[in-house]
Amino acid sequence: MLFIIFIIIAINYKNDQPHDLVKSKYANQSSKFLSVLGMNVHYRDDGLLEDTLPLVMIHGLSSSLHTWDSLVVRLKDKKRMIRMDLPGFGLTGPNPGHDYSIAYYNQFIDSFLNKLHIKKCILVGNSLGGNIAWNQSLLNTEKIHTIVLINSAGYPRKNEKGNLGFTLAALPFFNSLITKITPKSLIKKSLEDAYFDKTKIQSDLVDRYYDLLLHEGNRKAIIELFKQRKFLSSDNIKNVHCPTLIIWGQNDQMIDVENAYQFNTDIKNSQLHIIPSSGHIPMEETPDEVYRILVGMLK
Repeated sequence: MLFIIFIIIAINYKNDQPHDLVKSKYANQSSKFLSVLGMNVHYRDDGLLEDTLPLVMIHGLSSSLHTWDSLVVRLKDKKRMIRMDLPGFGLTGPNPGHDYSIAYYNQFIDSFLNKLHIKKCILVGNSLGGNIAWNQSLLNTEKIHTIVLINSAGYPRKNEKGNLGFTLAALPFFNSLITKITPKSLIKKSLEDAYFDKTKIQSDLVDRYYDLLLHEGNRKAIIELFKQRKFLSSDNIKNVHCPTLIIWGQNDQMIDVENAYQFNTDIKNSQLHIIPSSGHIPMEETPDEVYRILVGMLK
């Protein structure tokens, strides 16, 4: 039994991957890097660069700016789109200050927008990114024109099935192990938890999530994020007054669709669209539907 355990550990033991190696795979000609709060932040600025009201897109937990690829392709002739890898994720890597609270992420977004001289924008956020977006709309009312919440975090979790990877990251014993022992099968299972249609999970998608997770410092950053849990009160959602578009995959087992209706109730100036047969990341899983909803808002 000990020998079997040793073999399993040996097979799945993975060191962090150097930044330059991961960058060579996942940066492209559109990739740019910007110094923000002591980090070299990976971002992309696509579409109509003369657009004065760009979409600023914020990804979710364990994701990256690549999660918006399908939308960017569809919207490139209609909008300017700016997206970044948040601190702790993608090619940006960990925050040197080890702070992963929502308050910190909002400081980061504000600094990022200032660096790019963005005076007004539409914030689009998925999951964790949605939580950042609605909080940013409260903190930066002059700059945030509209927010788009896609399967957004914000309310206390109830009876959701959840995500195996995130569950392990929150457990005291296992969270230490997964900074070194990270089976690719765990990443695939986490994506299966996030998608409704499992047939859409291709090997290159699993590889991307896996490789970016192994970027130096990212696994430790996720553990630190779960340990801190410095989420702001959901009571503040009722104070959101800017125009809000809520998009939700009906079959989300990580943040139940009930949350979509709660957002719609609490944010008076909001519109709600539910996408059937879609899960937690509809802009990846059902991009055509998300595109049609966004274009309707932009008219």
